[in-house]
Amino acid sequence: MSPFAGLRIAVVGLGKAGLPAARRLRQWGAEVTCWDDGAPARAKAEALGLHVADPTLHFEFDALLLSPGIPHTLPRVHPAAAAAQSAGTPILADVEFLFRAVRASGSQARFVGITGTNGKSTTTALLAHLLAGAGVPVQAGGNLGPAALDMPILGDDGVYVLEMSSYMLERIEALRFNCATMLNVSPDHLERHGDMARYRAVKARIFAAQRAEDTAVLGMDDEETASLRIDLAAHVIPISGHTAQHGGFWADGDLLHDGDGLIADLATCPNLPGAHNAQNAAAACAMALSLGLDRNHLADGLRSYPGLPHRQEVVGEIRGVRFVNDSKATNADSTAKALASYPRVIWIAGGTGKEGGILPLAPFFPRIAEAFLIGRDGPAFGATLTEYDVPYRLFGTLAEAVPAAAAAAFAGAAEVVLLSPAAASWDQFTGFDARGDAFRALVHSLHEGQI
Repeated sequence: MSPFAGLRIAVVGLGKAGLPAARRLRQWGAEVTCWDDGAPARAKAEALGLHVADPTLHFEFDALLLSPGIPHTLPRVHPAAAAAQSAGTPILADVEFLFRAVRASGSQARFVGITGTNGKSTTTALLAHLLAGAGVPVQAGGNLGPAALDMPILGDDGVYVLEMSSYMLERIEALRFNCATMLNVSPDHLERHGDMARYRAVKARIFAAQRAEDTAVLGMDDEETASLRIDLAAHVIPISGHTAQHGGFWADGDLLHDGDGLIADLATCPNLPGAHNAQNAAAACAMALSLGLDRNHLADGLRSYPGLPHRQEVVGEIRGVRFVNDSKATNADSTAKALASYPRVIWIAGGTGKEGGILPLAPFFPRIAEAFLIGRDGPAFGATLTEYDVPYRLFGTLAEAVPAAAAAAFAGAAEVVLLSPAAASWDQFTGFDARGDAFRALVHSLHEGQI
């Protein structure tokens, strides 16, 4: 199959998504030129036999595939993006090429897109779990897991479940989702999108190509998301983590419902704690039923869902204290959901804070026995906690904070030590996953008596 035969495609950014994209596009007939601003990445591409050259020197391409993390507008335009814009060349995400290749193959495999400031990874993985359990050929990835162009071409009965970040959504063109979900929107990535209105508009692009026969699953628990309902062409299914929805899916406490009755008792689903996961479960079930699954299979699928690393992941229990890795919580809204899940915690937080800091978490401060703050913005977080009389200690690193937090918990302060940083990790780690892995290793060392 050569869906891109003769097309000249520049691939800039040779990381997790870019390198597989370059190899697959070449396999599918494109004339590919690769570039990365880092010499080691360029060397790796050359070792794989890919053509490496700076595309800005002679920009004569039919498309630019730009890695999601590289900006084409704010906060500054990458030179390759500037060259593409000057040439009138489209700047696309790898998922766009996957969609075009699948359709070029003649396959009518369905595409599901899931976005939201928080919860999209869990919802993506949960839906894929439900589909796989029902025997549906499924590939899950995108912003989560395998890069889009690492996935195989599925047949007509297959389903692609794609986590879509705002960085990806601003670079789609023809991609049409048979089923699209927007869980929620809260301030995030504003340095990339400029303001909240632009960020919301980019997120809403997940619905842009949908038709009346498609399905749009829409979170009703925040006004920014709920207000999109009147503008959508697709059939809308409303979801909520706490409020009944006519024609939709919702949770009443731990009980997940739709209009036909009870779906599952989420108290029996160990890896879906909290009201935020009730909304995630509602979204996954809404999509699953729209894709043809039998509702009688949903409860078992929810119960058997194994969870994802770094999202309220219990990484150890020592002397009656649970250690919970929620490193994926890189903003206050996500951390609020974690704090709401436990009555009393020792809280480890800090890193590179987002706009607004931790002030939005004030309603949950009474749940914090003591905070152990790390990273660049630990002192700023501490200043906020001081205003609310929440005790805290400052530490330079996670390695220093974990033993101290454990000691406080062992002394009876709380039964949960929660890493939910409400901040990005770039000041000390290569990503939230590296931070979570470090936390897990430190807890294991505690258990083994090494620290």
